[in-house]
Amino acid sequence: MNIFSKITLTFLVITTSVIAGLYAYYPIDGYSSTKIARLARLEKIEKDSTQTLKLPKGALLPLNCIELQLTERKEDSVNAILIEDKAFAEKLKKVIPSGNYSLTILDMTNPKELKYAKHKESIGYQPGSVGKLAVVTALFKQMQNICPESWDARTALLKNKIVKAGEWAIYDHHTIPVYDIEEDKFVKRKVRTDDEFSLYEWLDHTVSVSNNGATNVVWREALLMAAFKDQYEYLTPEQEDAYFKETPKKELTLLANKIVNEPLRDIGISKDEWRLGSFFTSGANKFVGDIGGSIGTPLGLMKYLVTLEQGNLIDENSSLEIKRLLYLTDRRIRYAYSSKLKDAAVYFKSGSLYSCDRSNGKTCGEYAGNVYNYMNSVAIVEHPNGKKYMVCLMTNVLRKNSAYDHMTLASKIDEVINSEEI
Repeated sequence: MNIFSKITLTFLVITTSVIAGLYAYYPIDGYSSTKIARLARLEKIEKDSTQTLKLPKGALLPLNCIELQLTERKEDSVNAILIEDKAFAEKLKKVIPSGNYSLTILDMTNPKELKYAKHKESIGYQPGSVGKLAVVTALFKQMQNICPESWDARTALLKNKIVKAGEWAIYDHHTIPVYDIEEDKFVKRKVRTDDEFSLYEWLDHTVSVSNNGATNVVWREALLMAAFKDQYEYLTPEQEDAYFKETPKKELTLLANKIVNEPLRDIGISKDEWRLGSFFTSGANKFVGDIGGSIGTPLGLMKYLVTLEQGNLIDENSSLEIKRLLYLTDRRIRYAYSSKLKDAAVYFKSGSLYSCDRSNGKTCGEYAGNVYNYMNSVAIVEHPNGKKYMVCLMTNVLRKNSAYDHMTLASKIDEVINSEEI
């Protein structure tokens, strides 16, 4: 019996209900199976008649309503799915602004008759925080490598393995939600080196609030899983410190780079379509270096989303769980802020990166860089009326905060797709 089988027997609180062959748990109603504390707070507010949960209707789906949409196309290659529908594409191109806008769109309302559109889909952009999806995927891949037969054991590890932030998590201006359940106290603050959370919570901090330090912790833990395999669960802080102190930095860098990029190559995403080359905060650079830079394209990101919806991202359980992590139960921003989407379930990740040169009085500002000004979003949108589609949008519009333009474009794209026959 390997170590993960023992974990399954040890932690008897694992949720075992099954819906359509997969395990049913969160978003908001998922605290009992994930122990993500912010979910406990949201669930408490939702049940309290004296309080109002300030979330759009589309953010209130129960667990068993989150499903993968393309499982009946599971055997199809991604390239066979991403064949442009000319009529559909022509309608969408009329609403796309001129300039540095690149995107891919897949209407999956009817899985048997998918409609795909693309626009400058192979142009590379710095992906920013959208690249964190590669880190999340790396962790799930390493868990599968250690324990391919037991999903229960993997989720037990996510829920019960507590890890400390350490230097890897600094420095980042993004805050995280910290909720003390016993004291019923909630704060948003920056990650501290002495913070301790479960793997599930570090994943949630990575996705829901896009915390850079949390992402580094997740990447570090995936690296440790790759190095120690089925001994990972029992690693002590002293053993981890020794590993990072005694292993050559070049060796750590190569392994870290391999584990985040190989899962992308495995699903047919080339290194020019999407790659991740560096950690997200300077604290990690003491231990690992950078390789090759980071780049993303709307085509590479769409290949990722299609594979996810097919249930082919690692395996079907992992695909569904990553989709649950992407389900928006926090405030909506940028593309997802469109009022057209308020009743829709939105699975979302956004990222940005900008650079300013203020010499000679050049105009520049926050999210309005004049050297480069990347703003990117991936979104899966599922309307109550049955309309379902995915969008990967990447832009580099200088000297302008593109958040409003992204929101406006989201509304226009939604109008086009909702005008299509089901």
